[in-house]
Amino acid sequence: MPHTHPAIVLIHGAWHTPALYAEFTSTLKSQGHEVHVPRLPSMNGARPPNADLNTDTGFIRSYVESLADAGREVVVLMHSYGGQVGTNALVGLGAETRKQQGQTGGVVRLIYIAAFAVTENNSMISIVRSFGHEELIPLAFDFAEDNSVVSRDPKTLIIGPGRPDDATDAYIAAMPRWNGKAMYQDVQRCAWREIPISYIFATADMTVPLDYQKSFVEKMRDEGRQVDTFELETGHCPTFTKFQEVAKIVDGIVRNL
Repeated sequence: MPHTHPAIVLIHGAWHTPALYAEFTSTLKSQGHEVHVPRLPSMNGARPPNADLNTDTGFIRSYVESLADAGREVVVLMHSYGGQVGTNALVGLGAETRKQQGQTGGVVRLIYIAAFAVTENNSMISIVRSFGHEELIPLAFDFAEDNSVVSRDPKTLIIGPGRPDDATDAYIAAMPRWNGKAMYQDVQRCAWREIPISYIFATADMTVPLDYQKSFVEKMRDEGRQVDTFELETGHCPTFTKFQEVAKIVDGIVRNL
């Protein structure tokens, strides 16, 4: 029996694991979607960290490629740092690109959710620098000697308002350390040049501020790419604070493909 909808692959953010997207992914599944949330190697909790942006890139590339090689169309959602991973990993895996090579399957849509949609030779830190915010990095993030890193104030900076305190506290308690080196690693390739794009803005985001998010979309449009945009009045984790609204947007995008 053919699959009616594309498979959805969610590339999660830093300090996140698949479990932290459970409500969001359950909502999508209840709407009839097949959802994959592979755990990024850089979030494996190893001390000192033993995986970085390059490891995450290779892992996601092979994961999505195996779905494409099985003939599946894939919609890739990227949250936060997941935007860097997906941007870097998915070049050549677009359905159009594969079709030209006589292959079926592939990525039919990239959906960035308050995510880093950067260009080649840019990192999270280079974006922060370009906005003149580098001095805020040590105030926002606590780096250990082994370069693993946590947020100094996840409740305010990463999550923001929108859920009861007990739910937010449980979410924070489940956030692992991350390899801070990945903040400084440049993306080498840029998948959004060849795959159709949507961007969901989080207007009250304090980790990837709205002006950063808008700059990513502006850059894509400057390069002749069409970007469908959506806006949610929430902080950096819309898949937690407004998961039903995000699911509704994603469902709408996928059904209109």
